[in-house]
Amino acid sequence: MEKIIMTIEKSKDYFDAYSDNCDGIYAGGASIDEVKNNTYEAINALKRNLPEDRWPKPLKSEFEIEWKLDVPSFLEYYSHYMSLAGMQRITGINQKQLSNYLNHRAVPRQKQADRIINGIHKFAAELMNITL
Repeated sequence: MEKIIMTIEKSKDYFDAYSDNCDGIYAGGASIDEVKNNTYEAINALKRNLPEDRWPKPLKSEFEIEWKLDVPSFLEYYSHYMSLAGMQRITGINQKQLSNYLNHRAVPRQKQADRIINGIHKFAAELMNITL
């Protein structure tokens, strides 16, 4: 199965997505869910409007989409499930700084982005080990 990697980025009032490994797939929207839906619409439009021999290789067989989020997109999307205070406890990054990343007042260095993703992965692993 082919994997299409889509990167979602947030501007101050909009989200956009582009493929890292499959030319011609772009989408935008007011929310991440809208961008995801528009991505599938863009793929369907590409397949409808181009002859199959001109489709990018990943679209010629079964594929799955891997979504990559930038830090502001991640923080906004998951703020419906966890607060910045909770994110502070998970990542060790002050919630005021997380708010600055979320609202485009600061851009995280790679070290900070890594702290966020590592903290989330550790938290997710802990959740996966819970039984009731």
